[in-house]
Amino acid sequence: MPVALKTSPDEAVAHALGGVYRRLADVCEALDVRVASTGRGGVTAAELASDRATLDAFVEAEAARVHDRYGVRPRPDVAASRALHDYAWTVGMLMGGPWYLERRVPRIHPEDLRLDLASGTYTITPGTELACLADDPVAGRPGALTLPQESELRAQLRMSLAEHMRPLLAAIGPVARRRSRALWGMVSDDLVSALWYLGRTLGQEGAAIRAATEVLPVAVPPYPSGADFRHLVGADGRRHPTRTRTGCCMFYAIRPAEACSTCPRTCDAERLRRLEGQSPAVLSEGRPPA
Repeated sequence: MPVALKTSPDEAVAHALGGVYRRLADVCEALDVRVASTGRGGVTAAELASDRATLDAFVEAEAARVHDRYGVRPRPDVAASRALHDYAWTVGMLMGGPWYLERRVPRIHPEDLRLDLASGTYTITPGTELACLADDPVAGRPGALTLPQESELRAQLRMSLAEHMRPLLAAIGPVARRRSRALWGMVSDDLVSALWYLGRTLGQEGAAIRAATEVLPVAVPPYPSGADFRHLVGADGRRHPTRTRTGCCMFYAIRPAEACSTCPRTCDAERLRRLEGQSPAVLSEGRPPA
């Protein structure tokens, strides 16, 4: 829940966002991000979208990480898809996490998030704009957009994420050899995945699934699909939540026998084997569980 802020009105939003970003970094092992008042070094999404040499370096850095981890050299389109997946998941967590935890939706400008290409580590500079509900302690402070209803806040989350991702998708699409539906499918998948992962981390999987479904109950442009969770029933009668990705993360092209558990290529029987601990195959999409 949001807490009252003991800071100047002009600093209230940045202070609030810095606090929730640090909380996310503390509880989410897969979120490789640090919080800093100013960003130095690395590259921004603005640079990735506007400079082809920077975009090529972004893709090549991911190709090098894949080679180091798995001993294979991915095709350029695979490396581009993996790099985009990692970026979209991170932004999905940094926008969706504050909404889930505190009902605050940050506006993350492309220059607010920097990526160190060599390490894959992100640095977020808390911005000065967010959307919140009327009973939030920051409501009415400079930079805070106050919305009357939960549904409007969810719409703001979808809009803010799309606004951030759109220039990067336009730039990386030809490299990843993906068209609009597949690209936006990945963004919607990674927002849902981030919320699901956060819920599991906090022991709130059911609540997180409901929250993700409220954000994306169905396809909402530009997102081509809803959260679309369903359940598999194990031999002991236990129900296991699962879903199938709309935009492929391309992990199967790196480890063909270990397609991620939400991949369309992974059948329900294999998903159950993994969920019930009967298979050593990975349960993730390479980095964050999904």
